[in-house]
Amino acid sequence: MNGYAGKILSIDLSSRRVATIPTETYQQWGGGHGMGSALFFDKVKDKTVDGFHPDNTMTLMTSPLCGTLVPSGAGRTEIQGIGVQSLPIGWFTRSNFGGRFSSMLKYAGWDGIAIQGQADSRVWIDIRNQDVRIRECHDLELWGTDTWECQKRIWKHVAGNGVYGDWIRVNQNGDKTTQRPAVLAIGPAGENLSRMACLIHDAGNGAGQGGFGAVFGKKGLKAISVIGTGSIKVNNPQALMRSRLWLKDNYQFSLENLKIKNFVIGFQSPPVPMALYRFGRPRVGQRPQACVGCTAGCRGRYEDGVGNESICFNSLFYYLGRTHLIQRQAADLINRYGLNAAEMFTGELYLKTLHDLGVAGKGRDIDCPLDFTRYGELSYAEQLVKAISYRSDGMGNPHPFGDVLAEGFVRAADKWGRLKGENSDLKTGLLKFPHWGLPRHKLERSQLDWGYGTMLSDRDINEHCFDTLRAFPTYFKRTGEELPPSEAVVKTITDKMEPFQGDLKMLDFSTDNMYSDHIIKLVSWHRYYTRFWKQSAQLCDFRWPDFLNLYGPEQAGAAGIAEQRFFNDVTGKNFSFLDGINLGKKIWNLDNVIWALQGRHRDMVRFADYVYTRPGTTHTGFPEYMPGIKDGKWDYVVTSGRHFDSDRFEDFKTRFYRFQGWDEKTGCPTRQTLESLGLGFAADALEKGGKYKNA
Repeated sequence: MNGYAGKILSIDLSSRRVATIPTETYQQWGGGHGMGSALFFDKVKDKTVDGFHPDNTMTLMTSPLCGTLVPSGAGRTEIQGIGVQSLPIGWFTRSNFGGRFSSMLKYAGWDGIAIQGQADSRVWIDIRNQDVRIRECHDLELWGTDTWECQKRIWKHVAGNGVYGDWIRVNQNGDKTTQRPAVLAIGPAGENLSRMACLIHDAGNGAGQGGFGAVFGKKGLKAISVIGTGSIKVNNPQALMRSRLWLKDNYQFSLENLKIKNFVIGFQSPPVPMALYRFGRPRVGQRPQACVGCTAGCRGRYEDGVGNESICFNSLFYYLGRTHLIQRQAADLINRYGLNAAEMFTGELYLKTLHDLGVAGKGRDIDCPLDFTRYGELSYAEQLVKAISYRSDGMGNPHPFGDVLAEGFVRAADKWGRLKGENSDLKTGLLKFPHWGLPRHKLERSQLDWGYGTMLSDRDINEHCFDTLRAFPTYFKRTGEELPPSEAVVKTITDKMEPFQGDLKMLDFSTDNMYSDHIIKLVSWHRYYTRFWKQSAQLCDFRWPDFLNLYGPEQAGAAGIAEQRFFNDVTGKNFSFLDGINLGKKIWNLDNVIWALQGRHRDMVRFADYVYTRPGTTHTGFPEYMPGIKDGKWDYVVTSGRHFDSDRFEDFKTRFYRFQGWDEKTGCPTRQTLESLGLGFAADALEKGGKYKNA
């Protein structure tokens, strides 16, 4: 089993039982998400339980690539289980984080962890190679600490007071390493069951979506620590090194040879930190930081130690903070307290709008204790973070405002009476939470792969595969830089999209093509690719697929070549790129079976009302451009400022379900389709659950 440790750790917190599952039982799923879905399916008999129920099983899975030399594919961890953040149901969902946790888990001899039950006291899990202990939090006084302090106390307990480079004896067998434990922890938000609580590893690697920090908190689980001294058997180490050097020589970004001087993210695969600084070269006192094995290094570390490893929404949470330092300090706040950055970013702006409208404030319709006279200062952000984390006024006193807001911004808006009638905040668009009670990320009516993919899934997909098709035209139109011909760009990408390659109109984002069968193929391919190559093989979302690359031959990236090459170098399999797409389709179908068993019906798959009536506006106020056919010719067309048509979206769903081989009336996968994918057991579960009665 090249690339695999061979065992999955199974922990029941209720009984304090620790057991082992042979990885071989689930190896057919590849790793990561596929294994997690299959393991969840087997362990959770009643898929309708709430995310806070003890029977909810959380899985933390690695892949065969984790802990190896695969660039931007060796350090991810996939988390799954029933979440508590989404509406109207806490869907079976996923999250993902980088860093070094998955590699250390592999070095300790484990391919993943499955956690069920609920402890009768507050505990943490201590993994040292094969020695696994469920320990009490009170011994180290962990409960009540923030995520950073929790990790520090565990590091000291496991590794002692030495400095980096010292040898650490990890167990009684005398196994040693110079590495510190990799720790995944919750902060006060998770302890107090905020539905937007996340999990934090190291300074800023966060598993945000799903509210899994609250699930940890409900289970009484503060942290998981792992330290390992082993290694992973790779099928052909020399071939793997050659593949890594091949990628470097033919596709790797060069800071000394910038192709675009002022815009270095995207398909240049940059080692330039994204933390609050997305353009040009690193600043003085700032350097890149990367996950294990990565050659890109998209995170930043600062000389003053503030804002380390924060990225994207995390670094943007308080982007109206008055200074760059305040913004970085605010990013540290939500990392330490363990809050989902995306919901905090959108929700914080919503609260400010309610205050400006005279609705929220001390003694107003929404009795809000936040001191808006300090808006822009760090103290305001700190009060907001503490209010949500402790269900309080943010000043140490219990308060209904914090208690309600800890349930999430949409639930809070409902409690405040803001979701009733024609002026509902979800009808006017004041509350920009367009799908499943979750915040907007990309403009769903512009970037169709993102909008449809999210609505037809369980969460904001956060998959940037086609993001350059929006980012570069939109940016270049503002700066006046020359764009490559759109048809050539589209052809470069679609040539790689097996088994639908060659259909250029899959990437025609014009208004006339919004509901076409071509877009159905785009969304389907995206679901299949990401379910395996990104979430199961664990290739980094921001780095893969490498479709367009200014350093590649004819500006074509390594996608479609590199994925299978690295996977086979590690595992020794003869596994093709298309094999990954097909396995992704199987995993996508299994996930949809789980959602159907939870109660999903096609009638629930509907955007918030404002998406159908209000023009889409961008965060910046500038228009968005994407490739599209205009007057019969390929061009870059404006894709913002439009909205979905409700009836046409319903028709789109019907044809999408037909394309998947699912029941068009319910959206439920059919027995015929499931059996053709080797998922007869899933069809049996649907039949037993009565999902085929009215089909």
